[in-house]
Amino acid sequence: MNKVFLGILVTIGILLVYTWFSYNRLISSNESITNQWAQIEIQYQRRFDLIPNLVESVKGMMGQEQKIFGELAEARTRYAGAQTTNQKAEAATQLESSFGRLLAIMENYPQLKSSDNVQTLMIQLEGTENRISVERKRYNDTVREFNVMLKTVPTNWLANWFGFTARTYFEAAQIAKEAPKVHLM
Repeated sequence: MNKVFLGILVTIGILLVYTWFSYNRLISSNESITNQWAQIEIQYQRRFDLIPNLVESVKGMMGQEQKIFGELAEARTRYAGAQTTNQKAEAATQLESSFGRLLAIMENYPQLKSSDNVQTLMIQLEGTENRISVERKRYNDTVREFNVMLKTVPTNWLANWFGFTARTYFEAAQIAKEAPKVHLM
């Protein structure tokens, strides 16, 4: 009887320790995803801060392209008002599409490309775009690790019990998969 009771206590102890470590691992992984999204937002903010400067530098030389300037401003506004990660990703994708059209148009204005101010801003934006790409990849890697953890036995039982759900990957919207079309007058 003593050995059976001791065996039950040891089994319960092992299960409690496993539950404790698994729960903490789930919490840590979930927070890593939140942190990684914050890193993406930092780079988006950098981009959103640089783009108006580029737009103002270019605006005077490109009066007929007011539509793109409006789209860029609208995307920034949508991003600022977005409440969820998906809404923010959608707004960022809209900005990328408009920005892509602006860059394509700028290629047709050699005097813009030779402006020191525009060149400096373009270099900063290029660096920011690279950072965004890296942070998005890190975010998706972190989401993958978390989602795999949620799907593996026996952690998935604990995850369901504690209410953890799979996180969404950052995916480009359909509009971002299309090359920007430029129509010059």
